[in-house]
Amino acid sequence: MSSTSGAYRAAIRLGTALAPALGLLRPRIRAGLQARLDAGERLLDWTRRHRDLNRPLAWFHAASVGEGRQAESVLLALRRRCPECQIVYTHFSPSAQPLAAAIASDASDYLPYDLPENVDRLLQALQPDLLVFAKLDVWPELSTRAAGSGVDVALIAATVSPGSSRLRWLARRLLEAGYRSITAAAAVSPGDAYRLEQLGVAPERIQILGDPRFDSVVARVKAVAPEDPLLRLRGGAPTLVAGSTWPRDEAVLLRAFAGVFRERPDVRLILVPHEPTTAHLERIERSTQSLGLPSPVGLGKATGNDSIVLGDRVGVLAALYGAGTMAYVGGGFGRAGLHSVLEPAAWGLPVLFGPRWRNSRDAELLLQAGAAWALPHERLGPAVRALQRQWQNWISDNRGRETRGAKAREVVHSGVGASEQTADLLARLISRRRPRKLRS
Repeated sequence: MSSTSGAYRAAIRLGTALAPALGLLRPRIRAGLQARLDAGERLLDWTRRHRDLNRPLAWFHAASVGEGRQAESVLLALRRRCPECQIVYTHFSPSAQPLAAAIASDASDYLPYDLPENVDRLLQALQPDLLVFAKLDVWPELSTRAAGSGVDVALIAATVSPGSSRLRWLARRLLEAGYRSITAAAAVSPGDAYRLEQLGVAPERIQILGDPRFDSVVARVKAVAPEDPLLRLRGGAPTLVAGSTWPRDEAVLLRAFAGVFRERPDVRLILVPHEPTTAHLERIERSTQSLGLPSPVGLGKATGNDSIVLGDRVGVLAALYGAGTMAYVGGGFGRAGLHSVLEPAAWGLPVLFGPRWRNSRDAELLLQAGAAWALPHERLGPAVRALQRQWQNWISDNRGRETRGAKAREVVHSGVGASEQTADLLARLISRRRPRKLRS
């Protein structure tokens, strides 16, 4: 059975030692560090109170919100197949905490650091029958020690972009043991399956089952009530909803909007930053003032007649896309990566995004279908001019815009079904419950 290397363990111990210093600079990191300190004890306390060893237990782990959405749809499908199962859900990012609190698990918390002592304590207490990682976030110590204890280890919604840092030589060497411990992997596409092999997953253990995010997105859009007041913010005017934006996105968007607004004063912009902190919202307000634009209005005061509406709270983007006639998705100018383009597509909106989209399979699918348009330039001036032209084109060509939006919806609905197939795979693994080999 594979085990982690001394180099990996040294790297993790060094990382945990340096993490508090990073927390001094980033409040979100500091919050996550503080919560992670006691996460193991909270999970152990749940085990003492609620773990029923006569019932199988599936342990899901997803790093952040995107991976959590993929895991959630599979988790719900597994619940229907295995109602007697207990389910534990862990995450790593502080941004995933609200989702973890709402997810349909028996217990949820941060994942403690991937150290042998942490892993052994949790495995001995939880005694899981199945460990499930979402997307790519395999923790080698947890994976190898779980497999060594007789636990099946699964990887679902497995996506490995061609430019993933995990494919580099050093990262592959450090992480390889974790991937070799995978019992079954559900890859999103053939390309992902090929790159999983490069990471160390045995090829005979890989199946191509699609992306559960499509199911999750369709379910979220269907769950928005027709009478939701957020849907009325369009007010019959051409409205672009810009979601999960970063400052570079906003610099391009607001300048392009200023040009469109001069010709079409009825145009509207709903702007939803990825991190709607007070400082970020104030920066956007100053930018609108410097461009001579109307002052933005927060969601609580918006009436549907406002030129610029500012998304000043989290958890509403899925509904806000429904108020648009077109969409822009942020992240295509920076290193963090393009955010999800599936939600606006599920609403039947054509989608715009920045030039750095090539690590997003979903963006590629939309572009191939003629349902999206990527800005061709990173430089501010050319990007602004290109966005303004496309924005004006979609306003003036209603039929063309709606045709593109219909193609976007088709792309999303064509991907539905992966959650059910993946849950079937997990249910088969649970049904063969093998004896556990607990570490002393």
